[in-house]
Amino acid sequence: MDRISRLNPLLEAVKSSPKRINKIFIQKDRKHQKISEIIHLAKASDIPFLFVPRQKLDRLASGHQGVVALVSPKEFSSLEDILSSAKVPFLVLLDSIEDPQNLGAIIRTAEGAGTDGIVLGERRSVGLSETVRSVSAGALEHLKVARVKNLARTMDELRDKGIWLVGAEGGVKDLWHEFDYTLPVGLVFGSEGKGLRPLIRKKCDKILSLPLLGRVTSLNVAAAAAIFLYEVLRQRKSD
Repeated sequence: MDRISRLNPLLEAVKSSPKRINKIFIQKDRKHQKISEIIHLAKASDIPFLFVPRQKLDRLASGHQGVVALVSPKEFSSLEDILSSAKVPFLVLLDSIEDPQNLGAIIRTAEGAGTDGIVLGERRSVGLSETVRSVSAGALEHLKVARVKNLARTMDELRDKGIWLVGAEGGVKDLWHEFDYTLPVGLVFGSEGKGLRPLIRKKCDKILSLPLLGRVTSLNVAAAAAIFLYEVLRQRKSD
């Protein structure tokens, strides 16, 4: 992932390409007019920023000026932009996916399955890094990805628009194919280690699982996502 560690270039990037900025790290107790301006613009554009000790910035970039921004190789889309081009919305919502390999693999499969877009929560989620782009094998260039400040609130908005939210979680009796995916739908997947957070799980209309007949107690999230995604495609092609 590209990094910007000088004040003037970062100020220009925040003004001209705010949707490419994943996160800004700002040195604690560093006072500067341009840093204040960057903070103001970041708030206005919903860019995540975090105050950290100087030592953290030193590890991220040498010769910084009290700021380091992580910049994505691609601009984020808005949720409205994704939905505007969707005839029967087919979304993937990712809650706290932190492994870029998993995100890249999910993007690759989602693009192949005809998904309209990916929705990432702002917190505890990996950004659109070069690793994500590489693992996606070019799919990132063709699939819209939105970053939202509050995933739970976004789920409420999607439900109000008539989109059904189906969460994937192990251990429940209802299986992955027991849903009518010809309806507008958003598939919801949780983090690699903990799965869906309780609030996110509560916001789902349906929780479905994949059967595990071996000794392994869970599947990799990218593998599970692939099975769900292609079940949506299978039902819609059949329909």
